Amino acid sequence: MTDTLSETAVSSPSEVRRSLAFARLRDLALVPAIVAVAVVGYLVNPVFLQSDNIVNVLQSMSEISVLVLAQTMVLITGKMDLSLESTFGLAPGIAAWLVVDPAVTHGLGVHALPPALAVPVVLLVGVLVGAFNGLLIVRFGLNGFIVTLGMLIVLRGLLTGVSGGKTFFALPPAMTYLGSASWLGVPASVWVSLLLFVAGIVVLGYTRAGRALYAIGGNVDAARAAGIRTDRILWITLVVASMLAALAGLLMSGRLAAVPAAQGDGAIFQVFAAAVIGGVSLNGGRGTVFGAFTGVLLLFMIINVLTLAGVPAQWTNFLNGAVILVALVVSRITGGKAQT
Repeated sequence: MTDTLSETAVSSPSEVRRSLAFARLRDLALVPAIVAVAVVGYLVNPVFLQSDNIVNVLQSMSEISVLVLAQTMVLITGKMDLSLESTFGLAPGIAAWLVVDPAVTHGLGVHALPPALAVPVVLLVGVLVGAFNGLLIVRFGLNGFIVTLGMLIVLRGLLTGVSGGKTFFALPPAMTYLGSASWLGVPASVWVSLLLFVAGIVVLGYTRAGRALYAIGGNVDAARAAGIRTDRILWITLVVASMLAALAGLLMSGRLAAVPAAQGDGAIFQVFAAAVIGGVSLNGGRGTVFGAFTGVLLLFMIINVLTLAGVPAQWTNFLNGAVILVALVVSRITGGKAQT
């Protein structure tokens, strides 16, 4: 896919076709690495390629993968949203706080809403967080990194405050269904994440709105001159990303049948690691949804191989950081463009 709409406008049809072909070829860059990790995993422990373990890998990555999808959309526009990890915990936390019965949960919650409204509340919280981020970033022109960093802290503090630092439990079935149900023998959360990625591939790769995101990330002034309503699209992107983060949090809460006060804490590191290794540029205008999916898949495959090899889980953060650094170096060498 071309990096900017303006580049597409001035390129010849043959150049555009070559650019699109190269972008789709670049999407497959991690496939050999995924195959290699699968072979190594089998050699480490034959259990790795058994269907139960494969489903386990897909389920364990399903929630984070939705966060990666959300962050990918924002990164393509040239922005980043650090607050997604807090929305991941806050949205289901607020819903649980409003619907659970304090008589059952030893004083947690206010039981102000019927359980049937739990899921709409989760999504509404995501929308409100994204809309507020958009207000500060788009309308007031504040630095997106600083705004979302501040929101990360504020939202984390809000969840800790309403929960008292404790874990919400006794969640209604509406909140646990997607995270605990199985469709055709596969966890529903896996299907949800896959369907969202398919939708993301279609929207960003084959629609006018998707091309606009790349145009904004490549050169916002050129995009504005081309007639793209950049402010509106940025705002909508932030709202959709936050809503996806809220949905991802719902999937996690459903799988755990609880909402811990620390839900999502540190998840942003895995999100950036997966996005960067998947070829999404921190400068904006480059990267694809499919590439981001291969990035998160490769990351969780490596984590699973290390787990089967008996490596302590405490090394996960080291892995995430190392992956980001290596991916940045590779991107610099292959792209010939400095990161800023």
